[in-house]
Amino acid sequence: MTRKQQRIATIAFIVTGIAFAVALSLYALRDNVTYFKTPTDLITMSRNQNTTKFIRLGGQVEFGSIEKTGLVTRFVVTDLVNDVPVEYSGIVPDLFKEGKGVVAIGNYDGTFHASQILAKHDENYTPPDVAKVLKQNAAKASIT
Repeated sequence: MTRKQQRIATIAFIVTGIAFAVALSLYALRDNVTYFKTPTDLITMSRNQNTTKFIRLGGQVEFGSIEKTGLVTRFVVTDLVNDVPVEYSGIVPDLFKEGKGVVAIGNYDGTFHASQILAKHDENYTPPDVAKVLKQNAAKASIT
């Protein structure tokens, strides 16, 4: 092999090794990824595939939907098009209120069973993706 061919072979070997390492890392992390979904996405997804993996559900807490029984809190998350009932066992954040944005992490089987409720330290917090969907759905609702 000439010197030029050796360099090309070395570079090809290094690039192949890096690509293999990245592919292996992504494959290992695939089960740990938590996908963000709106209620509409979640309902559509549940019709088409298994929803036993952990999912991040984001939307607004519907007015008049919060029910507390001991440590169990039941409420409805909406994106102004579809609603998803949520059940959470634990202490909810202080900023958790009706009409405010919420992100729940859990799984879905007709009722979303949250293992964690997230709220940011800003009283007007709504995740950017949820805010975008809510604005779009509010505009659609005002047209009809």
